[in-house]
Formats: sequence, structure tokens, C-alpha cells
Amino acid sequence: MTVTQGNKVVLIGAGAVGTAFAYALLNQGLADHLAIIDLNEDLVWAQVEDLNHAIPFSGQHMNVTVGTYEDCRDAALVVNCAGVAQRDGETRIDLIARNAAIFESINKDVMANGFNGIYVVAANPVDVLTYITQKQTGLPANQVIGSGTVLDTARWRHNLGQFFDIAPSAVHAHIIGEHGDTELPVLSTGSIGGVPLRAMLEAEAKTNPDIYTQMDEMFVRTRDAAYDIIKRKGNTAFGIGNALARITRAILRNEDVVLPVSALLQGEYGLDDLYIGTPTVLNRTGVRNVVELRLDPDELDKFRHSANTLRNVIDRAKF
Repeated sequence: MTVTQGNKVVLIGAGAVGTAFAYALLNQGLADHLAIIDLNEDLVWAQVEDLNHAIPFSGQHMNVTVGTYEDCRDAALVVNCAGVAQRDGETRIDLIARNAAIFESINKDVMANGFNGIYVVAANPVDVLTYITQKQTGLPANQVIGSGTVLDTARWRHNLGQFFDIAPSAVHAHIIGEHGDTELPVLSTGSIGGVPLRAMLEAEAKTNPDIYTQMDEMFVRTRDAAYDIIKRKGNTAFGIGNALARITRAILRNEDVVLPVSALLQGEYGLDDLYIGTPTVLNRTGVRNVVELRLDPDELDKFRHSANTLRNVIDRAKF
């Protein structure tokens, strides 16, 4: 069955991440209608009013409304930014169990209203919750996507751009794997300004013997960026908001662009039935296909370790 057409978006969750996404969506003119759903009725009303007041000077036209799950019936895209944060002393498994219960309630309401668009998950742990969402909704795997390592890749491109004094748009290098502690940078296929990243590092090493240590340190800063930001301001919002807008644009404008989202592996990298961050071609059908990178042996080992970590979490949580 053909996925729902048009460009109506339903946002679930009116917190910091959801409203950063909504603001990016508004300023980029990616939707005609944005309906926002949240249990906190006062919050969602206030966010909708505030967003509508931004429209006159945006150069765009978008109808922003307080939504209900009936809005899912003709929505092209549902973006789920709901979920709860980890409590002090709570294990990752406990957090997954609580968020899975929340998602089950949300997803029943989404599907009960005939949703047949593309479903994007942004709540953490995103790879596991995307897997759970696909199982709970029964939607085809190509229609269920997680934000994956799109934000991590943006952070990596920013850091590499600063180091090599070049615009991040000229940096083409991915972070893949779990959106979390076991993710990894792919140096073997990266390039900067069209020059292979490995070649640039080899040339740099002739005058800077610490270059590989510096790259390792840069990756750690990239991987742990959220911890540092959250410690200082309580959340991350702008980066993930724009990352979600980028995913939205790729889908609604049928771009066939490659982004490292959390997509279902079905034999790629020798793995199966697992959502994980990997470069993926996105278009109006959602996932067109997963791009299997030619990883070097060390990268492949790290990627499979990341996949095994996610698999163990899913198995322990009994999903």
C-alpha cells in the first residue's frame, strides 16, 4: 500500500527537542500543517501559540495546531520525541522498560487512527525504541526510522571542519553504530574537500606525530558532547532539532539522500533484525535501502560490537 502523501507532520512531545524540531521545520518551510501532541495541555497550547507568532517573519506559511491522535490519519510523517529521562540509580534496562510502556500507549493511538506514513523516532535509547516501535506498530520496516547517528555525524563534521579549517559541509565522514557509548567513526571511507581522510591524516602525520591521538580525542569529544552540554544547560535541542528537520526534508522532498539514521539491518554487515545507525538512502517511501560501507577489519569489529551491545540490551529487556 502506498504511504500517505502530502506534507502534514504530527509531532509527539512538546519538550525541548520537539519544539526545536518544530522551529526548524517552520523556518525551513517543510510542512503545510504541523500538529503537536503532548499530555501537558498547557505546555502544548503555549508552544503552538509561540510558534504561530514566529510565522509572520519566517517567510514561510505553516499551520501549527494543538493536535490529537486523529491527526495521524492523514499525516505523512509522525515524529516521536516523547519518552522519559533516566532517573538517578535507574538502569538502562529500567529506562527502556518505562519508555517502551509509554511508546506502546502512543503507538496504539497512532495506529488506531489509520496512520500509514513514515514514523521517525527521536527518544532515547533511540535504536532500541525504534526497534520496539516497528514491532508495536507493525508498519513495514522501511516506514520506521530512528534519528540514529545523524546528530553524532553532524558533531563529527563540525569538529573535523574546525581542525582542518574547512566548512563542515565539505566534510564527508560518518559516525555509525549505536547512538551511544559504542558508536564509532569511519575513517576508511571519509573525505574532506574530496581528499580521502586517511590520506590527509597520513600527510599530517609527517609534521604532526600526535595527529592520531588528536583524532581519538576529537572522537571522544564528539561521542560525549551530549553529556557536556546537558551538564551545563540541562538538555540538547538545537542540534537534534535540525537533524530531525534534515531527515524530514529528505523524506518529504523525495531526495534519495544518504543519512546515517537508525534503520533495520536485513543481512547488511552480516547482521539481521536490528536497528542501528548506518548510512541509509531516504526518500518518500522512508528507507529506500541501507548503504553497507566497506569498513576496514577494525571498524567492522567495532561496529559488530556495537550491534551486539544493542542486541544484548533488547534481549535482556525481553523485546
